[in-house]
This record gives sequence, structure tokens and C-alpha cells, in this order.
Amino acid sequence: MRRDDRRQAIMDLLVAARAVDLDDLADRFAVSKMTIHRDLDDLEQAGLLRKVRGGATIEAGTRFESDFRIRALQDGEAKARMARAAMELVEPGMTVMINDGSMAALLAETLVEKRPLTIITNNAAVIDRMRAEPGITLIALGGVFSPKFNGFFGIVTEQALSRLRADLAFISSPAVAEGQAFHMDDAVVRTKRAMMAAAARGCLLVNHSRFGRSALHVLADLAEFQTIITDAEPDPDQRAALERAGLRLTIARD
Repeated sequence: MRRDDRRQAIMDLLVAARAVDLDDLADRFAVSKMTIHRDLDDLEQAGLLRKVRGGATIEAGTRFESDFRIRALQDGEAKARMARAAMELVEPGMTVMINDGSMAALLAETLVEKRPLTIITNNAAVIDRMRAEPGITLIALGGVFSPKFNGFFGIVTEQALSRLRADLAFISSPAVAEGQAFHMDDAVVRTKRAMMAAAARGCLLVNHSRFGRSALHVLADLAEFQTIITDAEPDPDQRAALERAGLRLTIARD
């Protein structure tokens, strides 16, 4: 098997299982452990995985989030449920902000049912999807493009947001714990914060598996959001902590 094919196969295994074992990979592809180490090193440098002892994972860490291309392939059914729940917050005629992320990209496809809308976004997938959609006024935020997050960030993005106002901002987070939402990247945090500041209301979208995790940067206190939507019940301890804080959680069900 060629090197590029082997590395693609490793990524396919990670998408399916979220973690791989170095010894198993060496046996599967009939190559040395050192060859697999080099494969994992190169894939990690490209931002596609995170090496751990004895293997690799695409699960988020305090400083790692998997590439947009990987996240777009995961949890499709859960994201669809959350998108339908989020759509209930939107009324025709609204101005809506949509941040980066694969969940937000799916949400944009659902929101066309609520047209006419004005959509403000830094999400390249949303921009591509909405650019020719009738009934949608699209305000595409420029800035420095990040392939990892498939979006635009930086001072250009933040300054544009400071001159805009919206009815509602949809914000996603890869980690929620102890009454706060987190993110691994400081530029992404600044853009999300700018969207929250420019919107009358904020809605946090978070997969239930991300509760109980933290990341390098605090994004926001959960109390800053008027709505928190997830796809399933989080761990009972996490749910109890939210209730003690007086925070309402919306579970997106079938």
C-alpha cells in the first residue's frame, strides 16, 4: 500500500473508531511501528489527529480539535436533531449569525425554511451553501482563512462584526465544564465573542459528549447564553450542575 493510501486508511479508521492503536496499525498494514510513528507524526502536524501513548485519537484535547473535514463526517444524526431544535428559535425576517463548525454548517441548510433571513457568517461551508440561495441575504465575513476550522478569523473578521448587529447568534463549543464553555484556539474564541457581543441573544450548540471537558481558553460563562441545545442527556453530574446554576438545557430529540 502506498504511503498516502495508508494514511488515508488510518484517518478512515479514526473517523469510525475515534482512536487507533499503534501496534494494531502496524499489524494491519504490515509495516514497522516506526513507519506508523512517522505517519502519525505527519498527520498530527497537519492537524488531523492527536498522538497519545500507544496510538492516536481525534477526540478533542485541551489544545486540540480535529480538522473540520473530520468533524463534518461525525455525528450526522445528532447534528440534524440539534439543527431542527435551533430552527425553532428563528423567525422569518431575522438577522442571524452563524459561527464556524460542522454543526453550524448543517444548521444553515435547515434555516432556509425560515426565509427571508439575513445570515452573517465566517463559516466557509455556510457561505458556499447560501451564496445563491433566494430569500437569503448573505453577509460573508472576511479575514484570515483557517483550513482546520474552515472559516475566517482575525482582526478583519472582528472589526466587521463590531459594525454589525443581529437578533440571534448560534455559537458552538467543543468543551463545556463547570458552568463555562471553552475552545482550543484564541482566534476562534475572539470571533465567537465578537458574534455574541453583536447579537441580542445567543444560543450555544454543544454535543452531549463534550460536557465535562475543558480546553485552553474560556469562551464564555454558560449564563451568557439564553439557550443551550444539545443532542442527548449529558452525564448526570453535568446535568445536575447545570440545574444548580439555574441553566436550562434543551435536548434535541427525534
